[in-house]
Amino acid sequence: MSGNHQPVNSTSDSSQETDRRVLLMVLIINVGQCVGGVGVGIWASSTALIAAALDNLADASVYAVSLYAVGRAAVIKVRAARLSGWLLIALSVALAVEVLRRYFGGEPPLGPAMMVMAAINAALNLVCLRLLKRHKGDDVNFKASAIFTSNDSIVNLAIVLSGALVMWWDSNLPDLVLGLIVAVIAANGGREILAEASAASSEQNRSPA
Repeated sequence: MSGNHQPVNSTSDSSQETDRRVLLMVLIINVGQCVGGVGVGIWASSTALIAAALDNLADASVYAVSLYAVGRAAVIKVRAARLSGWLLIALSVALAVEVLRRYFGGEPPLGPAMMVMAAINAALNLVCLRLLKRHKGDDVNFKASAIFTSNDSIVNLAIVLSGALVMWWDSNLPDLVLGLIVAVIAANGGREILAEASAASSEQNRSPA
């Protein structure tokens, strides 16, 4: 019997190491996106780019929490996922406040800069999503990570369109509207993660002691 347990433990250790490696890679990518997005967003006066960069910062925080949860007890994973969900909801509120603050006044952002940065971010999001989907980690934190990355891909494709509208209309309104949309998407992503965490917690409670 003792010989049958070692392969299981080895497989588990290998899976956890892969989890850590994948999460570390997407964490690094999101930190880079955040730094680049804030810099370009400030230079281009784009609320949408700054909002997307803050979204990447929240994502990086979530990936860090998920990385911490790898290999730990199921109850800790659920708590980490709940923290991720509330972080994203808090971000959505902050983004909405920033959009309202910028609603009055302000010159139109630089549309081409928005489009280029958003296109780069969209490509990086696809890389992250491919890494997460290929590994197919099945705990609640990997599901949360996939939700974040899918939302980011949608946001950045929308920023490309917003940049084109900014140039066409010579107005900051598309940028502000998209900033508000990012806030709604972030809030919905947080809601989905909290729902996943609740479902995982309920499954744990149903499991025999």
